[in-house]
Amino acid sequence: METLLNYLNQRIGITTFLIGVVLTITAILTKLFPPKKINYLYGYRTAASMKNQQTWDFAQKYSTKIMVSLGLGLIAFSFLDAVMDISEVTSTGLGIGLMILGFIYMMITTEKAIKKNFPNE
Repeated sequence: METLLNYLNQRIGITTFLIGVVLTITAILTKLFPPKKINYLYGYRTAASMKNQQTWDFAQKYSTKIMVSLGLGLIAFSFLDAVMDISEVTSTGLGIGLMILGFIYMMITTEKAIKKNFPNE
């Protein structure tokens, strides 16, 4: 098993790959089993999304779509790393940077979509 992990780490950006896999799985699970009621444990939780049940349901669906794209994008980037022969440190830094930018993008676009679809809330 250790040999496989070493091989993967040499061939792809394993950290970025694993982050992408975790995000994709989390998004798929959230899509399949969305939080039914507003809660403080899991789901897309902001002041706007937690105003009422309609905004909550909308935010869960909308943000999940973006999270799947973000996860798949990070997985793709990890394989691009193998082609470009980027160092492990650079690859990890870029992967984490892309993840942070992706989450910022998800929050901004989801909040805008909530305001657009629920202007009186």
